[in-house]
Amino acid sequence: MIKLEEITADNLEDVLKLKVSKNQENFVSTTAYSLAQAYVYQENAYPFAIYADDILVGFIMFGFYESRNQYTLWKFLIDKCHQNKGYGKTALLLGIERMKEEHNIQKMYTGVSLGNEVAERLYKSVGFQLTGLVENGMKELQYVFAKSEKCKRQ
Repeated sequence: MIKLEEITADNLEDVLKLKVSKNQENFVSTTAYSLAQAYVYQENAYPFAIYADDILVGFIMFGFYESRNQYTLWKFLIDKCHQNKGYGKTALLLGIERMKEEHNIQKMYTGVSLGNEVAERLYKSVGFQLTGLVENGMKELQYVFAKSEKCKRQ
């Protein structure tokens, strides 16, 4: 079972040890860098450890950019030892749903580095769509939440 957990003193050292494969290092920030950003932007950063049952498998962080008034998938990685097991897709969906519930948002954005086709495919597989904006070597993607249907009483 995949779950998102807060990062605490109990799991911090393990989160800091998460690594991606060599060919992904240019696309993904280290967890140390990401947690430093989370500390500096603590009012608008939402970092989580990703667990498969009781095994730490990854890291995900969402953020709110005030200047753009938008929520984002800011950081995301699955440790190199746990990739290609379906954890990434499940964790993304859990995180997106959690942000929707906790912040009542209608849209979420993310960016993917040019050339990072694996991440782009993953993001598209959960519902992100390219917006057409390319900025600072990143393609922007947007996730639009389905509007919940209200039942009419007869």
